[in-house]
Amino acid sequence: MIVDLPDCTTADISKRLVRLRDDIGAMALSRVLTLVIVADEARVEECIEVANLASHQHPCRIVVLASGNSRGTARLDAQIRVGGDAGASEVIVCRMYGALTPHGRSVLTPLLLADSPIVVWWPDRVPPAPGKDPIGEIAQRRVTDVAASTTKPRPALKKLSAAYVGGDTDLAWARVTLWRGILAAALDQAPYEPVLRATVAGAPDSASAELLAAWLRFRLQCPVSLVRTRNRSGIISVRLERKSGPIDLVRPVDGDAATLSQIGQPERTIALPHRSDAECLADELRRLDPDEVYADALIHGLPDVTSAKAARPQS
Repeated sequence: MIVDLPDCTTADISKRLVRLRDDIGAMALSRVLTLVIVADEARVEECIEVANLASHQHPCRIVVLASGNSRGTARLDAQIRVGGDAGASEVIVCRMYGALTPHGRSVLTPLLLADSPIVVWWPDRVPPAPGKDPIGEIAQRRVTDVAASTTKPRPALKKLSAAYVGGDTDLAWARVTLWRGILAAALDQAPYEPVLRATVAGAPDSASAELLAAWLRFRLQCPVSLVRTRNRSGIISVRLERKSGPIDLVRPVDGDAATLSQIGQPERTIALPHRSDAECLADELRRLDPDEVYADALIHGLPDVTSAKAARPQS
């Protein structure tokens, strides 16, 4: 069910939610959090689809704040989606115009679920300091996506590092979860030798490659180089050099499987699919406490990662 509320107030939205609850049941009582999406108008539907998929694992109220033309009369157009039109959640889309556009927090506050956590997701832009953003200030978790906002991830990640507060995270970090798991498992097997040097190969615009290299730098306490390759996307390969020989994890172009090679063991093919935004967002909704591993990589690991010249793609 979709209910349009043109030129309304937040009180009108709240009253209609109560009426809908009386008509179709206590739809909000099973929600575990409020997910706030601060999105550009052009991406509203795409972001709602991603959030709906993530909400199947974490039922929530989704509030979308989209700013329209800042000129003209202040106006709020809203839309409420429940039932089949809202996946596993209820969705409230708020489109703000005129003088109302910079006041998203005031629009949001009356629509929050009482006594439940708040997660904010910026799918299009990265605030200079998410924790100091008017909406970010009231959230327990703040999710950015450097990969969607810039083709030069290192400067953006440095800004996030300088402004980091507990609860900040980025979808680029969730995208390296499988890579981290495979590498950690490989190092947990004999021979138990320290890593002397690590090399990560990734596309020039890959924020995930930056964060994977930063994680390796902090955890292994060894030199880590990031090689930018041409005509590729995402993370391409990781090499961990040890005294007995290297560990190589390589994912072919557009592949969902990677090859793991190490001395003394047969070459193995391991599932390593590209993770969707919905999967990554669901991961971030799973935990509401600060991600200390992400913080260590971003703050302490990233500054010591060195860049190498572009190399030919590995396959």
